[in-house]
Amino acid sequence: MPTIVLIDYGAGNIPSVERALEVALRDTGLSFDVQVTDRPEHVLAADRIVIPGVGHFRDCRDGLFKPDGMIDALNEACRTKARPTLGICVGMQLMADIGLEDGKTEGLGWIPGKVDAIPTSAGLPIPHMGWNELIVHSNHPVLDGIEDGDHAYFVHSYHYRPESSSDLLLTTDYGGTITAAIGRDTLVGSQFHPEISQATGLRLLKNWISWNP
Repeated sequence: MPTIVLIDYGAGNIPSVERALEVALRDTGLSFDVQVTDRPEHVLAADRIVIPGVGHFRDCRDGLFKPDGMIDALNEACRTKARPTLGICVGMQLMADIGLEDGKTEGLGWIPGKVDAIPTSAGLPIPHMGWNELIVHSNHPVLDGIEDGDHAYFVHSYHYRPESSSDLLLTTDYGGTITAAIGRDTLVGSQFHPEISQATGLRLLKNWISWNP
């Protein structure tokens, strides 16, 4: 049976993401084994890969880089072999070149850009927490059925600023434009949490599972 590997590096809402993937699989009727793992050999053997993440960019980066061989496995599976890969929240942010939370921290460098603080000039609370409307910028297959005005749930203080507008899939407005999803090649990232974004999140997960780039 093909596998979806959910990487456990101590920085993700693993049980909620796992449950959401299982619900999405049931709705699509597709058969995948969802495997929670911190082992590079499982990443190399995976058919699809999910990188979750909650918290501080540097802590998440250090946790992801800690298992011996994990980064080499991720680069081989996600870039060389081009396995469909989904990053969630900080898991998406780690695809950037650099994160600027408490200094500069190197990311994976998969989608050019940087992770910077959400501007506070509008006087809105930081972190950005709660439901916000999405604005669609792409007809990417993973966004099928997701429309302007659909709601998703966010919890973050920093956001991705991709270098190229062609990598921008979704934004939201929180006192300014905030990146909500990015995509390039076989990589997709969601700043909001699809596992707790109800119908919108489930739609994104089902689309990603069904996607054959």
